[in-house]
Amino acid sequence: MLPLSPFEKIAKKAGVRRISKQALEELRDAIEEYGLSTADKAVKLSKHAGRRTVLVDDVTFVTKHEKNK
Repeated sequence: MLPLSPFEKIAKKAGVRRISKQALEELRDAIEEYGLSTADKAVKLSKHAGRRTVLVDDVTFVTKHEKNK
């Protein structure tokens, strides 16, 4: 599980003045779930291409494809 402080910084950059611990935990969980899903799709993409290494192009493709949904 990731620490909460980086997510507090993200929230503050977004304009949040105060945020509860429960809200930070929910934000962390949501971002972690998105990251794991993205990584999983990038791994599948690299395997489909016959590679063992995930490249920046794999991650970029997955994230751009997600935005278009």
